[in-house]
Amino acid sequence: MSAAGTVGAVAQVLLVAAGAPLLVGVMRQVRARLEGRAGAGVAQPWRDLRKLLRKEPIAPHGTGVLFRAAPLVLAGTALVAAGVVPLVTTASPLDGIADLFAVIALLALGTVFLALAGLDTATAFGGMGASREMVVLALVEPTILLSVFALSARVGSTNLGEIVSTTLHDPQLVASPVSLLAAVALAIVTIAETGRIPVDNPSTHLELTMIHEAMVLEYAGPDLALVEWASAMRLTVLLGLFANLFAPWGIAGTSMLMLPVALLAFGAKVVVLGGALAAGEVFMAKLRMFRVPELLAGSFLMALLAVAASFFLAAP
Repeated sequence: MSAAGTVGAVAQVLLVAAGAPLLVGVMRQVRARLEGRAGAGVAQPWRDLRKLLRKEPIAPHGTGVLFRAAPLVLAGTALVAAGVVPLVTTASPLDGIADLFAVIALLALGTVFLALAGLDTATAFGGMGASREMVVLALVEPTILLSVFALSARVGSTNLGEIVSTTLHDPQLVASPVSLLAAVALAIVTIAETGRIPVDNPSTHLELTMIHEAMVLEYAGPDLALVEWASAMRLTVLLGLFANLFAPWGIAGTSMLMLPVALLAFGAKVVVLGGALAAGEVFMAKLRMFRVPELLAGSFLMALLAVAASFFLAAP
């Protein structure tokens, strides 16, 4: 355990916690500019969270502990993932538990609790959103596992830090067929996991098309602020993981001097990916729900091909 790794782990958690709403603000601003609008500004999500924190928390009649616990679990799992995933440094003291399966299970835990909270409200929209979210989750998680597993086959470990370090020291791996197939599959499921177009529309209020928003319709005040903040952090973590799996340049190791560079590099990569995602949303329409499994099945097939290619190339 190095001092640089400890400082880097703390720094990346703070950066994700403070910067995630700003990333959402950047993405909204990009969409607004491309649509010919002025936009509310990059800091608007933080202003929205501050306004929600000042309001009184309200829980629907008949809801239980699951409804109250879901925002805390969602935010807690996002913060833990921000500390475990190699975003700024590969020398984190938590690197030993930065296992592919553990991180995916951690993110899935928050999603499951939010779906249970949607069911706990006993409303039609809550149940509809929860059922749709579980469909997406069941198709997304295997694809993420297979995609990163394909990258881990050449390393011999499912530890995310080791995968990132191997790519950093051998950049030609990025241009391999395995990486290209895994990148496309991961890009699709990252969009689905974070509820972006064409799978879901984070700004919609049309009930029949909502997935994430349908589960959180009954939340208000600080609880809703926690849910929105956690969703922004999950988006930041997943975009950061995607960036470092395929473009890890700038990430710090055991050098304290590299930490400022790593923080800037992480911020730049996430902003570029978020801006590209927001720009793409302007030119795409949301898919109908029965078309979403077809899209995710295609990404699963590409992840499966990536695994097959990784074992084929590794064969003597």
